[in-house]
Amino acid sequence: MIRSKKCLILTSALMAALFSSCSRDPNVRKQKHYQSGQSYFEKGKYAEAEIEFGNALKIDPNDAEAHHRLAESYLKLQKADGAAEELARTVQLQPQNYEARLELANLLILGRRLQEAQQQVNLLLKERPSDPAVHSTLSNLLAAQGDVHGAIEEMQKTIALDPGRWQSYLGLALLEIRNNQSEAAEANFQKVIELNPTASEPRLLLGNYYQSRTRYSDAEQQFLKAIDVDQKNPEPRAALARLYLAEGKKAEAEDVAKRAKQDLPNNSAAYRMLGNLYFVNGDFDKAVAEYSALSQQHPADLQVKKDYIQLLLQKGQLSEASALDVDILKANPNDNDALVYRSQMQISAGFDSEAITILQTVIKNDPTNSEAHYVLGVALEKQGDTDGAANEWREALRLRPDLLDAVRDLAGVAMGRGDMDGLDQYAAQMIKLQPDSPEGYSLRALSNINRKRFPVAEVDVRKAIEIAPQSSFGFVQLGNLKFAQKQFEDAGRAYQAALDRNPNSKDALRGLMNTYVAQKRVDQAIATANAQIAKVPNDGAFYDLLGTVLFVNKKDLTGAEAAFAKSVELDKKNSGAELELARVQAAKGSTDQAIATCRRGLENNPNEPGFDILLGDLYQSRRDWNNAIEAYQKALTLKPENPLASNDLAAVMLQSGGNLDVALSLAQTARRGLPDSPGVADTLGWIYYQKGAYRLAVDSLREAMKLAQTSNSPDNPRIHYRLGMAYAKSGQPALARQQLEKMLKMNPDASDASEAKKQLAQLKS
Repeated sequence: MIRSKKCLILTSALMAALFSSCSRDPNVRKQKHYQSGQSYFEKGKYAEAEIEFGNALKIDPNDAEAHHRLAESYLKLQKADGAAEELARTVQLQPQNYEARLELANLLILGRRLQEAQQQVNLLLKERPSDPAVHSTLSNLLAAQGDVHGAIEEMQKTIALDPGRWQSYLGLALLEIRNNQSEAAEANFQKVIELNPTASEPRLLLGNYYQSRTRYSDAEQQFLKAIDVDQKNPEPRAALARLYLAEGKKAEAEDVAKRAKQDLPNNSAAYRMLGNLYFVNGDFDKAVAEYSALSQQHPADLQVKKDYIQLLLQKGQLSEASALDVDILKANPNDNDALVYRSQMQISAGFDSEAITILQTVIKNDPTNSEAHYVLGVALEKQGDTDGAANEWREALRLRPDLLDAVRDLAGVAMGRGDMDGLDQYAAQMIKLQPDSPEGYSLRALSNINRKRFPVAEVDVRKAIEIAPQSSFGFVQLGNLKFAQKQFEDAGRAYQAALDRNPNSKDALRGLMNTYVAQKRVDQAIATANAQIAKVPNDGAFYDLLGTVLFVNKKDLTGAEAAFAKSVELDKKNSGAELELARVQAAKGSTDQAIATCRRGLENNPNEPGFDILLGDLYQSRRDWNNAIEAYQKALTLKPENPLASNDLAAVMLQSGGNLDVALSLAQTARRGLPDSPGVADTLGWIYYQKGAYRLAVDSLREAMKLAQTSNSPDNPRIHYRLGMAYAKSGQPALARQQLEKMLKMNPDASDASEAKKQLAQLKS
């Protein structure tokens, strides 16, 4: 039957209305987004899946399945915080979703949120006591809590509940390694391979286990078998190359990398392996050449471009690195890696503030970016903010526990602060990360030398030398150990051995010179410095060491000035040498020249408060109070609680009639920062005196005198004068007379002599 035109129009209108009403139905739209997200997820397009599941949740925020799928997308994208949040919402909406609860518990364990993880595990144990996955998760939790024995027992329960699950044997083997049960661990690694013979991961882990025990032949066999069973995976080849490097078989390692590039020409990790191997070996020129070729062969490979930039930064080729970085940012202005590289270039160029701004933006967008936190720490340290730098390095290390540069820099901070316990801790981490490197053992030895734990230190010194007999690290610490024990001849031989291995070692030269100075052989120390400078003429650090001995020990101001000037000429960023140059000039009476040197030093090192502090001292010596105050205030702007600047500014305010309450606050800050300084205690005591707090003044000034005696500082008539005046005001006339008479005997022409005599006359009347 033929329908009329009118009927067809009516039908079309009804269908349009039907479909229109469907498109307005939120459940239909939600399901469309959900299915689209599923499709993307199955294709491995996790970023697109994240968007679609998010769209579904905008329509229905209480859809538990969408929350769960969004969490799994986040996991694939390595967004752990987002995944944990979505899983928490999933189990809130679906308390019986044990799969999500297990995933949440394991994420909480990884994030060290152990108390929250415990709550989830307790519920799972109650509801599913016979589920092997629950006992596996409990094992992970116990291991994170430090109960390795309990973790092993739980993993054994997991295996008993499901003997065919190879992942459980793998977990058990790793726990047994941690518990020093080597034979049991090896047997379980073999069991994993028996249950899953076509997987490369168990063989890689077993190979790594053998390598850690220097069973190199066994390790090689496992890596070769892993290559056989997983020929398209570059990781077994990379493991084999690393093994050959550990054995010193550099040529064999290169052959493996070249073969990987040939066999897997379309795999980025494979064709980048050779360039990375050159980089690890320190063959930077070869690495640059390899990556230059790769960037031409694979122009669309973003990782090649990023690796190449990092290599160029390492080589100091900033303009080439910048050009590549600009290309990445043109395509994606929000590429976090490229932004971090840009900040590194800015730091190298001295634009620390600009770098900090970029890095803070990166961290705001991606709080888990460990590299951004690390580089931000570098920028903050350049600005003199050591506390801020250390906080960023600790955060970087929390996010990425194997970040060796962060451990190394934190060790440096601990060393600079004299925190030997902290140095010991970070040195131990370095040893854990690089057990075949002498560096960690050397630093741990140094921490024990400084704590006079000589037998313990010697064990690490010998280990450092055994591991790397051609490195200077161990011999420098052997020198430090012998020096601390006053065995100067042995110390000198050790430092010389370090210099023979590394002619650029400032630590070795400093140690050798110190042994001569300790033996009152100052001329030999100077001759040693000059001999090393002849070998390495362009090292500013060596001129710095020479200048120090000439200034401090030889009192040769002209020679010291020339040495420090040469050090600064070779390295304008050596703020320490430029500060010493200004001090030498001040000691020569060339105050104008010293001030000019400080001004130039601030141009080269604008974030170094030492220049402003020295400027303040120079102006103070001229009784130029306004310029002195301005200089100290600038130093405190750079480092708000700098104790030297705080004390000196407080002292100037006393001299110039400044606000006593502000001066007191500054002096208290200085006292917290320099509790063993007699000068700081003296300043604080005199402020108390000026404020009429005479008993507090007596306490602080007596402490100043005690500290001066303890530190073998020269007896200071000013402290005797101030203490005498404080005793007089606090009703202790006999003690007042004793101190004032001693002050006048020491320096009868002191500026305060007339006041002292006047007070003595009052005490006698």
